[in-house]
Amino acid sequence: MSPSKKNRFAVASALVATTLVFTACSGGAKTETPSAGGGNTAGTKTETPAASTEPAKPAASGSELDQAMAGAFKGKKVTMFGPFTDADQVKFENSIKEFETKTGIDIQYEGSKEFEATISIRVDGGNAPDIADFPQPGLLASFVKKGKVLDVNKLMDPAKLKANYNASWLDMATMESTNGKIMAGIWNRSNVKSLVWYPKKQFDEAGYKVPKTWDEMIALSKQIAKDGDKAWAIGIESGAATGWAATDWIEDIMLRTTTPENYDKWVKGELPFTSPEVKNAVQKMAEIWLDDSLVYGGRKSIVTTAFGDAPKVMFDNPPKAWMHRQGNFITSFFPNTAKAGTDYDWFYLPPIDAKYGSPVLVAGDIYAAFNDRPEVRAVLQFFTTGESIKTWVQSGGVIAPMNDAKPEWYTSDVDRRMGDLVKNATTLRFDGSDLMPGSVGAGTFWKGMTDYVSGTVDLDKALEEIQAGWNKK
Repeated sequence: MSPSKKNRFAVASALVATTLVFTACSGGAKTETPSAGGGNTAGTKTETPAASTEPAKPAASGSELDQAMAGAFKGKKVTMFGPFTDADQVKFENSIKEFETKTGIDIQYEGSKEFEATISIRVDGGNAPDIADFPQPGLLASFVKKGKVLDVNKLMDPAKLKANYNASWLDMATMESTNGKIMAGIWNRSNVKSLVWYPKKQFDEAGYKVPKTWDEMIALSKQIAKDGDKAWAIGIESGAATGWAATDWIEDIMLRTTTPENYDKWVKGELPFTSPEVKNAVQKMAEIWLDDSLVYGGRKSIVTTAFGDAPKVMFDNPPKAWMHRQGNFITSFFPNTAKAGTDYDWFYLPPIDAKYGSPVLVAGDIYAAFNDRPEVRAVLQFFTTGESIKTWVQSGGVIAPMNDAKPEWYTSDVDRRMGDLVKNATTLRFDGSDLMPGSVGAGTFWKGMTDYVSGTVDLDKALEEIQAGWNKK
């Protein structure tokens, strides 16, 4: 589930271009670069200013980012629209302050809690911002299909992108446009989901060991049950969004039991929910969820326990449950007195089949460009650098997807290891329900999993109900 969904449903909480010669010498011609792919900039306009007696200044060279740092675009404005509001907007604006000061470029950010609806109105109405932040790649893909989004590979050096991102990030940003596949955006802020949290101090004192495989995790779960406790704290209640926490489990398990290509087909609707691959993933989850000896409160409590309340029992003394699988945002629901690395820690949700490597489920923000001007390119190139998210990383709760982000920026080893997990993952894939049409990802998928876990329907019926959502898209 993406940060934007968490905001909507009260969840607290993500290079240098082919050289463009851009001269702006006094006494010479002044050219404004036209849009190169569906943007809203004006066509080429040439002005001949009055002769100047001042000596001509040398033109800035290098990428647009280099030129910006040399002051070439001082006084220029770049508009940006996204879902960051309130505290997140403050963190975002803090992250760009230094860049704005150094370059003189004014990044005019506007945040909205109604981003998804508003961006559609603006783009379709010919009033797109220069850059938009999409927390849901599926929504961005709809604009890419219409040919309204610029190809990032034409706005900066593709080699620099490949050097600074895990290849999976670039794969996830590659989308089908009117003229074939393009790099639809760049990743900036990310969240990690493939994590299992546990009460570290008590866990160590009990002599439990962090499992390295799924079978070891199941064995640990049964050992905890044998010791008289419940292994898992699970809750999926979230008001109108009840069930989303279950979809995250299925997505993580899909990545561990089938190929990334099948995962991609699944989120596109090409691999149905009724397929053996998806059914197998739900059955793997059921090994834990439907075993009352392993789950605090038993199966029936899962659908009535708020997702944010579920992990609280890990902090009782002694713990009433010992493990909780959830994304890194969940620490916002931990007790304020709990210390990272001492009172709690996480381990990577283990592989199930070794041949699928060490996949990681993520969510995050992808920035797309709608207008092509040198200063827009400079800002977009800046957002591909770790420096663009440094202060946000330092504030906690965010993972940088770029390879040049420095480990010392993270405030704790708990966060630092997440950064390493993302950087070293064999496969990264985005939250599947966020990529599916709303009728499925935020509709029948949520409801079908809730019905199955509550016992209202059996597995086959639940999967049929979820698949039916594709007919409503």
